[in-house]
Amino acid sequence: MASRNARVARDTLETQITVALDLDGQGTSELATGLPFLDHMLDQVARHGLIDLAVSAQGDLHIDGHHTVEDIGITLGQAFAQALGDKRGIRRYGHAYVPLDEALSRVVIDLSGRPGLIFQVPFTRAWVGQFDTDLFHEFFQGFVNHAAVTLHVDCLRGENAHHQAETVFKAFGRALRMACEPDPRSTALPSTKGAL
Repeated sequence: MASRNARVARDTLETQITVALDLDGQGTSELATGLPFLDHMLDQVARHGLIDLAVSAQGDLHIDGHHTVEDIGITLGQAFAQALGDKRGIRRYGHAYVPLDEALSRVVIDLSGRPGLIFQVPFTRAWVGQFDTDLFHEFFQGFVNHAAVTLHVDCLRGENAHHQAETVFKAFGRALRMACEPDPRSTALPSTKGAL
């Protein structure tokens, strides 16, 4: 399989973001988003997805984190789509359940070429440290729209909002890893349509 990596830059009046990734990496990360809790979550994606990931972001954090978080999701989605290539010989579907103490989340992904997000995460607190938990939905919406994937994210239980978020991002990484894996039984495009 050809090298599956990408580097994408996004430069707007609100944010300047660069994302580089390798879908067949070792799970290393270099993260500087200006939002430490988001860095912690993206590190989970890299580590558990075995994706080498570098994200550098400068945004209008003096307003709030919204533009930065959303634009990181957009840029990550663009890089993911570019790195994935024509999708021949991949599994296409991925899923993962991940617990952390009392919290349990499930993430299911289809590399379908069609953006769709179901996000059912009833956070028990509005903030984790200095991070607004509402922004996680914006991150995943940006990713889905630009990666052109269908993504279902469900936190099935949890009392600690940090644990809820961490199980979501770990499960997201594991589901991505499964969906992107080469299928040892096929080199075909995994669709009866002949296109994804």
